[in-house]
Amino acid sequence: MTAAIARPRGARTREATDRKIMRAAMQIALQRGIAAITIEEVARRSGVAKTTIYRRYANTNDLLRGLRNLGVPDDAELEVMEPTRGNLERLLQGVVERFRAGIGVKTVGMVLASDDEFFHHVVDAVVRPEERRCMVFIQHGIDAGVFRSDADGRFLFGTAIGSMVACKALRGAVDDDWPARMAELIWPAIAA
Repeated sequence: MTAAIARPRGARTREATDRKIMRAAMQIALQRGIAAITIEEVARRSGVAKTTIYRRYANTNDLLRGLRNLGVPDDAELEVMEPTRGNLERLLQGVVERFRAGIGVKTVGMVLASDDEFFHHVVDAVVRPEERRCMVFIQHGIDAGVFRSDADGRFLFGTAIGSMVACKALRGAVDDDWPARMAELIWPAIAA
């Protein structure tokens, strides 16, 4: 994996606080609906002081806009990795890490299962970029002759996400060895 760029402690603390706020807001929206999101309820659920939340968001509508615009990765971040089994595992590990660091694996599953129009924006912001990464990796492997010409990146991504969410639901966490086990399962299905 690529080495993480060291960020100042204050930036890490701010990111952790932002994640707490967003996760709490997502939980409220998924459990009780968008109308139930208030700064007070987000503060109660997240453990983040209302004053801290108000420093970041002027009001509930501003917070909702923040949910709609969850950090969409720039397409320039779509690194083209060589189509190897090790890089497939690396790709899967990156998906787990980004979901954990973002809205959480459990919330990803809940958002994907929701029919609420509001959550379509969250899927576009959080899940679709990961799907694109997977599809670019698979297409690169097809083009290089390493993967079968009929390898379906979208289906494989959906399979991996389903497995990840099920692992979280059944075991309480996505195991550290999940990416290796998933890569071992997927590789024979895509290798040329």
